[in-house]
Amino acid sequence: MSKNKLTSVALILAATPMFAQNADIDINGDGMYSYPELQAFMPEMTEDTFAELDISGDGLLDAEEIAAGVAAGVLPS
Repeated sequence: MSKNKLTSVALILAATPMFAQNADIDINGDGMYSYPELQAFMPEMTEDTFAELDISGDGLLDAEEIAAGVAAGVLPS
């Protein structure tokens, strides 16, 4: 494989999350969890708990927020 192809592959991999989202939660496959997605999987999830996890306040849990929730034991791995 040429150096340019290896560089391209490395860039693609760097732009891809290096963990697998739970497909049972991430219904639309966008790599983030919304409150409705989480509540469908975890009926005990409250808006207040979701808001605590959503550090950016954008209404979605991104990779870092999900990882923090998993580490805190609030979200499943």
